[in-house]
Amino acid sequence: MSNSGDLIRRRERAVCSGVSRMSDLTVSSAQGAELTDLDRRPILDFAGGIGVMNVGHCDEEVVRAIREQAGELLHASIHVATYEPYVALCEKLIELFPHGDRTKAMLVNTGAEAIENAIKIARQATGRAGVICFTGAFHGRTLMALTMTSKVSYKIGCGPFAPEVYRLPYPLVRQHRGDREQEVAERELSRLRAALNDTVETGNVAAIILELVQGEGGFNVAPKAYVRGLREICDEHGIVLIIDEVQTGFGRTGRWAAYEHYGVTPDLSTWAKSMGGGLPISAVVGKAEIMDRASPGTLGGTYGGNPVACAAALATIRRMETLGLNASAERAGARIRERFDTIASRVPEVTDVRGLGAMMALEFSQQGDASRPAPSLVKNIISTCLDRGLVVIPAGVDGNVIRILAPLVISESDLDRGLDILEASITTHTTQPAHAGSEG
Repeated sequence: MSNSGDLIRRRERAVCSGVSRMSDLTVSSAQGAELTDLDRRPILDFAGGIGVMNVGHCDEEVVRAIREQAGELLHASIHVATYEPYVALCEKLIELFPHGDRTKAMLVNTGAEAIENAIKIARQATGRAGVICFTGAFHGRTLMALTMTSKVSYKIGCGPFAPEVYRLPYPLVRQHRGDREQEVAERELSRLRAALNDTVETGNVAAIILELVQGEGGFNVAPKAYVRGLREICDEHGIVLIIDEVQTGFGRTGRWAAYEHYGVTPDLSTWAKSMGGGLPISAVVGKAEIMDRASPGTLGGTYGGNPVACAAALATIRRMETLGLNASAERAGARIRERFDTIASRVPEVTDVRGLGAMMALEFSQQGDASRPAPSLVKNIISTCLDRGLVVIPAGVDGNVIRILAPLVISESDLDRGLDILEASITTHTTQPAHAGSEG
């Protein structure tokens, strides 16, 4: 009996089955871009704790900051007493992400909490109720966030959902259809304008919320012309533009913020995941005149901006600056894209290569027909990768996308080794004659 197998059996007995399990992988320790399972087997990490470990596992300076802060102050609650790490982190976020002339920030624990608070701020600032979101979106699993999340399998039996939420198609650009970004942008902006005329009254829309690169949705990248047009529409109608940077932020796309690629500044933005170097912390950053419209007592929570998590975040950001992780993401992303393009050129089942910076993905379809997603093929590839010492995870509404979220500190040799394993595993499952009808 393996130690890993025993832990999985204990989990099955003790942990609610609603907590999903992507694989039978276990982990006892981690360093940099490598995990070690309970049987002492090394596993190269292309998942990063779902995009959390940009600075790598157990960075020494982050761990040191956590230990030092834990010895000074574990908890006080920002609502009861003001402490320096909370204020210092907000100051750093304002420095990194200026939203207009004056910017303010607030801290909570998770991406979903940041989303919930951003919506509350937008509604209070505008006096309106409506929120527009998009197909393929993932904003979290709490009530408002889950309402805006698109994938139905996350929502089974969880309704009724929050009212006054309206969903429009994400501006998808697909190579296999010969899509042109400008044409997609113009079409979907026209659709948005029509919706403001025939679906929800403009004067009732508080916010439009968008992921510039959809995370769980499959790494779909919004066209620049669409985002710029969206900014213009929001300005015209007094709508708060919220950019969800929970998965894209802190270097993942080669910039501190994905919105930097677009030349557009949102009114509010939400942050989490890699911000804390592995500890749970998140933020809403926004224009001060909007942030300050929220009534005292309507935002926050008991643990929001915990001092230890704040210390971890400050140390993580310092390490990102010192290590130059934005440049590292650009280099890694170029290397991954080049390999993915090569794979796509010889594997018909790969029907799209997409992403931004080091946030890259492959889409798989049956026999090269993009209208027929291949989630079973993706599951088989991921399983074989794990057998060979690499953890990767899926994405996409249909589960037919493999995404790369490796720590940005990964060495070129380890990145290449992981890509070799992934490519070999793809080859294993796309050269078998029996595969053609396996999706049903």
